[in-house]
Amino acid sequence: MTRPTDALPGLATRAVHDGQQPDPVTGAVVPPIYQTSTFVQDGVNEFRTGGHEYSRGSNPTRNGFEEQLASLERGTRAFAFASGMAAEDALLRAVLAPGDHVVLASDVYGGTFRLVDQVLSSWGIEHSVVPSASADDAAATVRPGVTRVLWLETPSNPLLRVADVAAWAVVARDAGALLVVDNTFATPALQNPLTLGAHAVVHSTTKYIGGHSDVLGGAVVVGDAPWRGEPLAELMAFQQFACGAVAGPFDAFLAARGLKTLPLRVERHCVNALEVARFLRSREDVAEVNYPGLEEHPQHELASRTLNGGFGGIVSFRPAGGVAAAHEFVRASRLYSLSVSLGGVESLACVPQSMTHASRVGTPYEVPEDLVRLSVGIEDLADHLADLEQALDAAAGAASGDSRGSRDTSSVARAA
Repeated sequence: MTRPTDALPGLATRAVHDGQQPDPVTGAVVPPIYQTSTFVQDGVNEFRTGGHEYSRGSNPTRNGFEEQLASLERGTRAFAFASGMAAEDALLRAVLAPGDHVVLASDVYGGTFRLVDQVLSSWGIEHSVVPSASADDAAATVRPGVTRVLWLETPSNPLLRVADVAAWAVVARDAGALLVVDNTFATPALQNPLTLGAHAVVHSTTKYIGGHSDVLGGAVVVGDAPWRGEPLAELMAFQQFACGAVAGPFDAFLAARGLKTLPLRVERHCVNALEVARFLRSREDVAEVNYPGLEEHPQHELASRTLNGGFGGIVSFRPAGGVAAAHEFVRASRLYSLSVSLGGVESLACVPQSMTHASRVGTPYEVPEDLVRLSVGIEDLADHLADLEQALDAAAGAASGDSRGSRDTSSVARAA
């Protein structure tokens, strides 16, 4: 099938080429890393091609990655930061003022909850938590005239709840608020929230965009929407320059390199994760499996409509043996390394309540203590299933008292 000549190039084509043109000076196929802090001027405020002055303001390597990501997210501009949390902090401080109110979906990332609950609260920002991913519940949580941001993560971390972005966008519009969608799990390979009515998208580029567990980064992508009379892109550009938590040139290079293979990697992640979820569902020693690709998932039909070409690479489950079984599973697994991160080519496992979501312990929104989150890598499927089987067998033994004990994750929790 041929594509119309005026149609937007496909995702994989844009991932490889947009913002990543060959170097015009040398012809290098891969753009060089501009590992420099400052740029020579030909006269006072006379800048050379590109208008670069100082790398906090702009850097060709970072700018190329930002153009590449904005293209994939169907946005107007993207802004790359030193971490996902730096990106989230910059966005919220760009659009909020003391006295404003934020609505959070119930199981946003623990770091997001901590930022709003413990950091921004001291700055006079109030927040409420929606008890579900329902847009109707979000509408009931809005404070008219005060709510400025609705924050949604879909699929969510780590319970894999799926939300209707377009329905949340209507709630945000009616409230006169911005809708921000954390698209880290779905990635632009599966979902473009800006085309569904969101005003901004955030990413931990450390995860699937980097894709190789070798770079730390974050990003904000915005559309054309104004905020309080100013273009949102200009507010973000000022915040990025003024506060300076930018991605360094080498980190931007690594993220851009990862983004080029994102469609291929996500396809393999999705295939493996679906089969892992089906395998876990078939086990009598597994009490619960969370994956939107399973027909019994409560938002499976919605996920089928809103996610394009797959259901993501994250699966979470609860072993029938409880906490002891969960801890023994992550200790016994040989393929799934115990780690707080996700989205790399390799498989990782964690116990979120003790690790990534420890900030929500003691609140009504804490994660079950026996929940295990799997970041399903691109390894051979047969190796996934063989490892899961032996690790689950070990977990069942731990639950029945046959194990010598489970690994202590307290030091990992402190690091998270």
